[in-house]
Amino acid sequence: MIVSEVMTRDIVAVQPGTSLAEAAHWMVRHHVSGLPVLNDEGHLIGIVTEGDLLRRPELGTSTRQANWLKGFMKTASLAAEYTHTHGRYVGDVMTPNPVFVRPETSLLKATELMLQKRVKRLPVLQDDALVGVISRFDLLTKLADKLVDRLEEVDDVEIEATIASAMKQEPWAPKTGVEISVKGGIVKLEGCVFSEEEAHALRILVENTSGVIELQDCVEIAAPAPRMGQNAD
Repeated sequence: MIVSEVMTRDIVAVQPGTSLAEAAHWMVRHHVSGLPVLNDEGHLIGIVTEGDLLRRPELGTSTRQANWLKGFMKTASLAAEYTHTHGRYVGDVMTPNPVFVRPETSLLKATELMLQKRVKRLPVLQDDALVGVISRFDLLTKLADKLVDRLEEVDDVEIEATIASAMKQEPWAPKTGVEISVKGGIVKLEGCVFSEEEAHALRILVENTSGVIELQDCVEIAAPAPRMGQNAD
């Protein structure tokens, strides 16, 4: 899947001169954790998020650096910190030059960026124009839709082949020792694996296969082989 299939196209954006009061109001009203910031030409120049508003004197959450630490900090750094915690406009606190994605970016890449950058949303640019925003909530919405069980009529032979193929692709899955049989969409697993983790993952693999109605799990966990010098009872 790609970003354009999931992103929100109804965009709420602000400008650097927008007051923080108004920006906070928009976040609350639209239930979003951040807003893209556009200049007068409509180009993306930043993003303001709820994280930018956590340290505020109005909430008693802005912290002061210890005097001894201030001595090691440049005046410019101290001034910049004060601006960020006491600013009244979006331009004072926003994160400039935010990470963005394109409509054709894969969901895998977008998700990796969110995790790496520790952000909840990413602007979506088409050329230089902001065309959407993709957020963790958008991904959750799509996931919730995908997780809804949809019963499909799939041939038993196809179900068995799909499970066997999936097991071959997973490095953790047993390549031998487990037999699969399917009758009327009911899958029966028999055999032996070497850990509960393998058994659990195998159950999930089967349950995620289209057409599976029920799983009869008869897989056993093999006892670990005795170490050298130990007697097997």
